[in-house]
Amino acid sequence: MSVLAPDPSLRSFARPLAIAVFLVLLAATGYFGIRNWRERQATFQVLAHSGLVLDTLDRLRTTTADLETERRGYLQTLDPAYLKAYGVSDARVRRDVQALQALVTNDPLQSLRAEHLALTVSAMLRETDDMVKTARTSGLAALAMIRNMDEIRSQIDQIVDNERFLLVDQEARAGSLEQRKTWLIAAAIVIATALAAAALVFARLEARQRRRTTDENVRLHKDLEERNRKIRRLFDSDIIGITIFDLEGRIRDANDAFLRMVRYDREDLASGRLHRTNLTPPEWRDRDERNLAQLKLTGSVPQFEKEYFRKDGSRLPVLIGAASFEDAENQGVAFVLDLTERKRAEEALRKSERSLRSAIDGIPGFVAILAPNGDVEAVNRQIVEYCGRSLEGLKNWSTTGTIHPDDRSHLEEVFTKSIATGVPYETEARLRRLDGEYRWFDHRGVPVWDESGRITRWYVLLTDIEDRTQALARLQQMQLDLAHINRVSMMGELAASLSHEIAQPIASARNNARAAQNFLKMQPPDLSEVREALSCIVGDADRAGEIINGIRAQIKKAPPRKERFDLNAAINEVLKLAQSVTNRNGVSVQTRLADGLLPIEGDRVQLQQVLLNLILNAAEAMSSVEEGARELLISTVQEQAGAVVAMRDSGPGIDPAHLDRVFHAFYTTKSSGTGMGLSICRSIIHAHGGELWAEANKPRGAVFRFRLPGAEAEPMNPPRAIQRT
Repeated sequence: MSVLAPDPSLRSFARPLAIAVFLVLLAATGYFGIRNWRERQATFQVLAHSGLVLDTLDRLRTTTADLETERRGYLQTLDPAYLKAYGVSDARVRRDVQALQALVTNDPLQSLRAEHLALTVSAMLRETDDMVKTARTSGLAALAMIRNMDEIRSQIDQIVDNERFLLVDQEARAGSLEQRKTWLIAAAIVIATALAAAALVFARLEARQRRRTTDENVRLHKDLEERNRKIRRLFDSDIIGITIFDLEGRIRDANDAFLRMVRYDREDLASGRLHRTNLTPPEWRDRDERNLAQLKLTGSVPQFEKEYFRKDGSRLPVLIGAASFEDAENQGVAFVLDLTERKRAEEALRKSERSLRSAIDGIPGFVAILAPNGDVEAVNRQIVEYCGRSLEGLKNWSTTGTIHPDDRSHLEEVFTKSIATGVPYETEARLRRLDGEYRWFDHRGVPVWDESGRITRWYVLLTDIEDRTQALARLQQMQLDLAHINRVSMMGELAASLSHEIAQPIASARNNARAAQNFLKMQPPDLSEVREALSCIVGDADRAGEIINGIRAQIKKAPPRKERFDLNAAINEVLKLAQSVTNRNGVSVQTRLADGLLPIEGDRVQLQQVLLNLILNAAEAMSSVEEGARELLISTVQEQAGAVVAMRDSGPGIDPAHLDRVFHAFYTTKSSGTGMGLSICRSIIHAHGGELWAEANKPRGAVFRFRLPGAEAEPMNPPRAIQRT
């Protein structure tokens, strides 16, 4: 249908409205036509009446003139011949006056004038009769008679003028009514034409609507037939079982799919042996009655599961949904889905879950199975026994105290990120045991994917690493103790040199003190020299204090402490401690420290131990060199990965085959060495997230480098030039 077609409801409303409008117009036209006809009739009657009045006045004027002539002739001649004619005229005048009074009775003004005229005429006739009877005549009588006649004519003229004025007004009104008649006739013609046109339009619209209705009915009939064919195809299909039943329980019709489900045939269906009561096991009949009551009340029943008896007595699990027919309240349709395969799959799944439960319970570790969203679905028996909680209690592991409070936020962050990205995770956290003790566990989670690439579940393995963690802690403590022993050993090696280094500022301070005493004994005392001597004493004491603080820091046994510090400054402090050894071995130390080196974060004492160990090893190695210069170049470079420290010596070098072996524990090339120094240095560098390695120097000697990650901060050390010692 066209989108521009009028609304049928609007069209059905417009049609009677248009008819009502036309009827109103027609009634109005008829009303005004009748009213105009009545007014025209009244006007014509007035015109006719005015004509009679004018005719009567004309006769009266003529009769009065004849009467005047006869009276004047008699009065002038006294000839009795005039009296006969006068008598006739006298009677006529009286009749005409009476006729005039009768005609103008309804007009008060004209009636008054006619009455006045009648009185005047009567008076004139009496006077004339008196003169005739006495046979008196004179000029005065004739003059009086003429005046009376003039007055009568004047009154007649007034009545005539007024009547003619009324006649003109009525003639104008008659013309107006005639024109109105013409307009009413035209309006009637227009209305009749419009009514005919509207009737034609409505007839055409009605015909068009009938055609549309017919086309719509044809289309709806085709749609209905197509829908019936589709329903029949669905009914006859093998996709789902369909039955048509009555509320008493008899199955009136069913498709082949349903008959195959219950293993009945068409003959059983036709004979009426298919009945809801016969097909339903006893334990399901109460449920059927409740569903039947709901069907009667609401017209439909939500899908539900039940069982049917097959013809051979076996049971059939089904899923059913039903609805009643609107046009047949006693009948309904049911859609039946065979659940046999699904029940078998569910049973197989339950068996698989039992097998899986047995398998994960047999694993010596802790195993958990998670849903794709991370919810705990199952845990093995070991986790339940360890935590002392049921599966429901373990589902809220993040809030029930199962995880150590210090580890919970980190574990939640790793777990949430892994669940969101589908990437396996591995981390460590402490779990609370039944007795309240927390033990370290290694947490590993791995997703399982299906063929479509979706995660179906997560497997989580928890491994108790408490003993390993304790062993690593003990090993770390042993390494710290060993590093401390190594530092003490190096301080022992430097004891003689350091005592000389300390003695020098002490002796200088003593000399400066004596000089100050001498300056004070002078007369007058030389105070400026005294102040200078005292300043030198303070400087000597500070220098001795720095040496002692450096020794104390290396010897003191303290736990590792990470801090941000300037690596170049730490190198300069170590060079002061090793200065006596390098001087004794004739080693020239040069530094090429990078400008704007970023600070690093670590244990300052441990890293200075590495620097001191490498410097002492280089000095000892170059002590055996007889020819050539003994030079040690210490440099720092800022790289993207961090700061790199390099120590280049001009000693005998290292066999290329042993460049990595020198870092192994107990490996040494010195007769009095323990083989632990470089091993401890590498472990310290590794603990700081860096690396330590050795290379051959050109043209001779060895190069030891280590890289440390830098802390993100502004450079701490100012630019410095190459220093020589």
